[in-house]
Amino acid sequence: MSQNKLQKLELTWIGKGDEPKLEPRILIENPEYSYGDPKSENMLIHGDNLLALKALEQDYAGKVKCIYIDPPYNTGNAFEHYDDGVEHSLWLNLIRPRLELLRTLLKNDGSIWVTLDDNEVHYCKVMCDEIFGRINFVANVVWQKRIQPDMRATIGAGHDHILVYAKCIEDFKKELNMLPSSNNQLERYSNPDNDANGPWVSADYMAKGFRPNQMYEITTPSGKKYSPRAGSCWRNIEPVFLELQKEGKIWFGINGDSVPRKKTYLSEINGISAWTWWPNSEVGHNQEAKKEVNKLFGNENAFETPKPERLIERVLTIASNSGDLVLDSFLGSGTTSAVAHKMGRRWIGIELGEHAKTHCFPRLKQVVDGEQGGISKAVDWQGGGGFKFYTLAPSMLQKDKYGNWVIDSQYNPTMLAAAMAKQEGFKYQPHDSLYWKQGTSSGQDFIYTTTQFITVESLDQIQEEMQPGESLLICCKSFQNECKGKYSNITIKKIPQMLLGRCEFGKEDYSLNIVNMPVDETEEIEPEDIEISVQEINDNKNIQGTLF
Repeated sequence: MSQNKLQKLELTWIGKGDEPKLEPRILIENPEYSYGDPKSENMLIHGDNLLALKALEQDYAGKVKCIYIDPPYNTGNAFEHYDDGVEHSLWLNLIRPRLELLRTLLKNDGSIWVTLDDNEVHYCKVMCDEIFGRINFVANVVWQKRIQPDMRATIGAGHDHILVYAKCIEDFKKELNMLPSSNNQLERYSNPDNDANGPWVSADYMAKGFRPNQMYEITTPSGKKYSPRAGSCWRNIEPVFLELQKEGKIWFGINGDSVPRKKTYLSEINGISAWTWWPNSEVGHNQEAKKEVNKLFGNENAFETPKPERLIERVLTIASNSGDLVLDSFLGSGTTSAVAHKMGRRWIGIELGEHAKTHCFPRLKQVVDGEQGGISKAVDWQGGGGFKFYTLAPSMLQKDKYGNWVIDSQYNPTMLAAAMAKQEGFKYQPHDSLYWKQGTSSGQDFIYTTTQFITVESLDQIQEEMQPGESLLICCKSFQNECKGKYSNITIKKIPQMLLGRCEFGKEDYSLNIVNMPVDETEEIEPEDIEISVQEINDNKNIQGTLF
């Protein structure tokens, strides 16, 4: 190979590069499962998360501040609501297109947090380096998920990983939040010298290295003299030190004869920087998470692998602010959306399984009503807000009994117009009086979808109503041959011919094969933990409501 040929480090696996061509679906609100404030922007989406992410792409690209996902770990062990035993190449093929869409949805100062265990985290790290750019890798957080070692394991797994990537690392750093100081940290502050500035802690006034202008001698109030230790220097030049000493910000010990230390006052502290070790004493553990969901749903209807609310609270504290948009496309039992709601964030949650209704909906309904579990008391949550429940529309094109592609009969004219607008990159916004202005991609480019036969006369009428500079795309089942090319600012195309070959139509499920597997014997199991059966997935094709 020529040395001049550009090369890159990448992870390769069977099927890489064969990502599906996704059909941009519309979302249909199901009012039966929407709850609370009807003006809420929060979205609970029931459907395949890959198709749902594609459905969100047009309206939410570059708008999501923080993404947290907890995808199936590919351990080969049982999870009631997921088949978690997918061969490695298949797992990577399933995760990659989702991560690519998630990156598109992130704001430039946004970040994604991916929880995994040792089975796939190292492969996922290399894959994320390629998708997000290695320069945008933030950290590998280690969460202590267990409270005691597993005596049955060779070396018990006591932690999970949380891979953290930024959309743009420089923008992310500017927006990164501090963590509030814990009670243990606050207890370190005291005021033994009755300093007027209040409680303080002190730190060594020496720094590593050698700087000639920071190698002076310091005399303590008792007259004792100190010079920097070998290999060290004072932290500041002498004039700065003398000013700090004058202001009472240097501590020489209770007797005034100790090595100088610099004070930091409690009033100056805005929090502490996060680091990569998150012990369960600070953010919770598996058993805490199970107790939270057991309290919500009962032991007989618990979710197998929830995350504690305190864990998600820390992620959102670091990576988002009040009013920011948070997304979880593997919502599970609804923890991320519940915590985001309580913390004043807007949220989007996506879940395929029937537990979108049996777990996510009732949990988030309780949150709106002011439930007091999890972090509620810590963040003073009293209830309020709401959310809208959406389901994915069925595939727009289906094959008839002769094998021909036709428009799905479930698509009424309104649904078809909204779907075609999304297919063609237009925002669906029907005009108040001009029927042919159904959507726009700019101030002067419009789309019109109809199942009626387009005649020259109808085309002439539309042309008369168009303003100078406007253009129109007409999508229809059929039209007179004389219509095509008659007007330079009107393009007319037939459905479904115009769509074929562009997307993969007719497929409803790109999920991780939800089936039951044997029980995971490495998990900490409490007596009240009882298995439940997975219900059939409802395709919800007939749900009617607001189109998105």
